[in-house]
Formats: sequence, C-alpha cells, structure tokens
Amino acid sequence: MNKTDETLKNLMDSNLYSRYSGLLSLSNISLQMIDTSGNILLEFNPSPDFCKFICQEDETRICSDYISRLEPGKSDRFICRHGLENILLPVDISNQTIAYLVGAQVYSTDSEYQKYLIDIMALAKDKKLEPEAIAKSIAAIKTIEENKIEVHEQICNHITQNIGHDFSQSIHTADKAVVRLSIEKEMLEKKIIDLEAKNMSLVINPHFLFNTLNSIARIAYFEKSHTTEELIYCLSDLLRYNLKQDDELHTIGAEMDNIEKYLYIQKVRYKNRLEYEIDIAEHIKPHRIPNMIIQPIVENALIHGITPKRDGGKIKIYAELYKNDIKIFVLDNGNGFPKEVLEGLQQSENKLGIGFRSTDKRLKRYFGEQYGLKIAKSDYSGSTVTISIPSKPNVRR
Repeated sequence: MNKTDETLKNLMDSNLYSRYSGLLSLSNISLQMIDTSGNILLEFNPSPDFCKFICQEDETRICSDYISRLEPGKSDRFICRHGLENILLPVDISNQTIAYLVGAQVYSTDSEYQKYLIDIMALAKDKKLEPEAIAKSIAAIKTIEENKIEVHEQICNHITQNIGHDFSQSIHTADKAVVRLSIEKEMLEKKIIDLEAKNMSLVINPHFLFNTLNSIARIAYFEKSHTTEELIYCLSDLLRYNLKQDDELHTIGAEMDNIEKYLYIQKVRYKNRLEYEIDIAEHIKPHRIPNMIIQPIVENALIHGITPKRDGGKIKIYAELYKNDIKIFVLDNGNGFPKEVLEGLQQSENKLGIGFRSTDKRLKRYFGEQYGLKIAKSDYSGSTVTISIPSKPNVRR
C-alpha cells in the first residue's frame, strides 16, 4: 500500500460521517467524497436519483461531468449539461490531493427552467428506462436559493480544510487555524438557521408558487396557448427577481431583462395603446445598480403618463456613459405627472405611493448625495426621469 492509499484509508477509518453529518444536516444538500479517479467513497448527503441512476455510469462512480474536471488542487463550481449547480473541492493533505468533495446537484432559482428542457424520451431510449421513471426523478430534483447554495459551498470548504488540518502532521489541535475553522463552523451554522427562519416567515413557499406557475405554463403549451405560456413564464421570472434581496447590487442588464418582461405583460394587456423601446449598450449592461430601482420609474410612466391618454403612448429607456457616471433615461410621451404628484415630490413629509423618494434615498445611500433620481421634464408632451449612478461605485452601506 503506497503512502496516498494509506492516508486515504486512515481518512475513511476516521468516522468522517459522524463528525460532519450534524453540520451537513443543516443544509440537506447532496455531498459525497470521491477518490482521484472518480469512485464514490462516502455519501454524507445522498445525491438525487436523477444523478445517481441516469447520469452516472453506475452507482459507485461519479458522472462524467465531474470526472472531466478532476485536477489536483483545483476547486470548481459549474453547471452540468442538465443545468444543475455542482461544486468540486479537493481534499489536500501535505500539499497532495487525495480525494474530492463533490455535491450540490440542485437547480438554482435562475436555472430551474432547464429541467423542462431535458429530453426525457431520448434519455429513456439511451438508458433503457421508462419515461415515467425519468420524469419522476427530474421532478424530485431540489430547487435551492442562491444564498443557500453559497452557504453549502462554504460548509464544504470548511470540511475540506478541517480534514486537511486534522490529518496534516504539521498541524496540531491547538493551532490557530483549527480555532479559526471552529469559529467559521459556528458562524455558518448560525447563518443557515437565520436563512431557515427567514424562509419560514413566508406565508406561501415561493417554490410552490413558481412550480405551480410552471405547471400551468406547461398546460398552456400542450393546449397551444403560446401567449398564455409566455405570460406565465414572464410573471414567474418577475416574482422570482422581486424576491431577491433589496440590498444587493445587480447588473443593469439583469434589471433591463426584468423590465422587458414587465413591459411585455403590460403590452399584452394594453395592446396597441402601449409601445416600448429599450436601448442599452452592451458595455453599460455589466455595471451594477441596486435591485428594483428602474422598474418603479417605468411603472409610474405607464400609470401616470401613458394610460390616462386615450390613444396610449410609448416608453423609451436608454443609457449613456458620461466620464465616470452613468445616466439612465426613462422617457414617455404621455400626459406628464399630475400636478399633485409633482408638488408632493418637493415635500419631504408627503407620503407618495409612487416610490420616487425612497428610490432616490436608496441611490444616495449607496453612492452618495450627487447621485439619485431627477425629473428632467414633465409636461403635456411627456416626462423624462433620469437615474444617475457612478460607473465605478464605491458603495456606501
């Protein structure tokens, strides 16, 4: 038995499962240990049946998507060919990779739609299985919020580092690194519990809502109601995006995708009374902006500008880069804001339901007093609202 095999045997004999199962039970997402050839050594949390029986060559060996990425000392997070989120972390002892922790094998809320793109009939033919069995295994794959996947990845990083420290001859239990890892473990446990508490406060599980909407969309598809199908998918995406944390920065491109779905839904409602145009240059889309900043402005252009007009109107959104600043313009050719709305915007004590003041405060809180919202024009020919942000933000929390 060579030194690597002996170290690996000692590792497996150390009752790893009982040592870390309590921590992993908090996330309840799959995690396995494999050797450097891809053979499964230990299941901390079981992988989905779809991965185990459909994607793997056999139950004792990880799927080819992982095997192709095995490289000593290299960690990875990737999306497999079926759209599942996966993590790959090396277990290094004395600067040598002797095993890997692999897992997650879940859909994120952003990639969940890909489960409906899997060719069930082709898989059934290839694997010589009943289509119903494959469909059932796909339906059982979990969808997990991005923040929970990140916490799971942090837990797995903690475990790989802890294993390395436990079995490295140069590290003793009193070492500061081990103390630090113990503190990190407590912080991760608290973070997961906080996330669970937050999710329990929801009256309706959002996944139930999204899965229901997607099921309705599939029915619409089979009934050839394509407009209904598209509307449901847009609504599902809107709800999912709106549930993201307000304190996070998102790309302008992501905000525009969300707004385009919103305007598509409104276009179906108002038909030829609403036209819209979104013109954002590619080099501007990667810049970041607080979540749900632009959508309330667009909504107000529709409510106060376009819908009061008998013939409706047009909303246009574009952006320009000025030196170190980005300006986003929301224009409409409607009736302009009502007089009481404009007057209310000048009064700090006025509680307008249109969200302008709170949106302006959010931008100033993030980027500084020189940034925010401005009503550049509002008269009988329409309104123009500008949103100014820095191109290289120094975010102030």
